[in-house]
Amino acid sequence: MSGSVTCLSLARRFIGLAEVPGAVANPAILAMLRLDNAWPSDDSTAWCSAFVSYIAWLLDLPRSKSLAARSWLPIGWPVDIMGAEPGFDVVVLKRGGGNQPGPEVTAFAPGHVGFYVGRRADFTHPNVLVHGGNQADSVSTESVPLAQVLGIRRLV
Repeated sequence: MSGSVTCLSLARRFIGLAEVPGAVANPAILAMLRLDNAWPSDDSTAWCSAFVSYIAWLLDLPRSKSLAARSWLPIGWPVDIMGAEPGFDVVVLKRGGGNQPGPEVTAFAPGHVGFYVGRRADFTHPNVLVHGGNQADSVSTESVPLAQVLGIRRLV
């Protein structure tokens, strides 16, 4: 598949895309938010799911059409962490502290979604690398504890 565009390769083209502080919104983020939802008025709305949806839309892949991160849990096919592949898989995560519900709750619970990049070699504190939007208010790659993973979904 050398040379083919994957979710991750396309998503990486947006590295550095960031929210605009203050009353002005980044028009690119606002367009992502409004792809399926007319109501967002600025880029302070959580946009991780909008970013994943936009990339999936550009590649004509299945998408949740929701701004809720956990709405990605039934999209595509489930993948085990050992079978996860960079470029093809979406990672759905718990967000926030405390006792968060599991993957059976797809709405009205905090979450985060991004593209699977890989696992870190630190086996004492296993982490996954996730590339997504709305990570420190921009598109970036970050390391997340494996314990936060609710599910991994293959879109292709």
